[in-house]
Amino acid sequence: MDRRIPLLAALADVVAVLVFAGVGRSSHAEAFEIAGLLATGAPFLAGLAVAWATPYVRADPPSLTSGAVVFAVTAVVGFALRAIFLGRLPLSFVLVASVALVVLLVGWRALSMAVARRAIDRVG
Repeated sequence: MDRRIPLLAALADVVAVLVFAGVGRSSHAEAFEIAGLLATGAPFLAGLAVAWATPYVRADPPSLTSGAVVFAVTAVVGFALRAIFLGRLPLSFVLVASVALVVLLVGWRALSMAVARRAIDRVG
């Protein structure tokens, strides 16, 4: 595997989590500030770091299975940290955030696989 692939995959995951945090802040009419964005995303960025610490994710970062693991670990750790620091975790937030995170963290992987498959089909 090209050594750049894990780096690009990790970067894509960080961007996905920051997009998630940014959209969440925007939907609640919170000001766009880098510090606020990072504070909102911090629990999920921590979860993302835990997910990437697993050898399973690092072995094949762009796979859909790795995407599912990244989503699950990011969500569980992120929700736990958010509940600890805010003292609450509304079910509505868990549901909406889970859908958004799975679309973003697994979605870019599915899209990249579809593009790669299409490119291979054109060559072959």
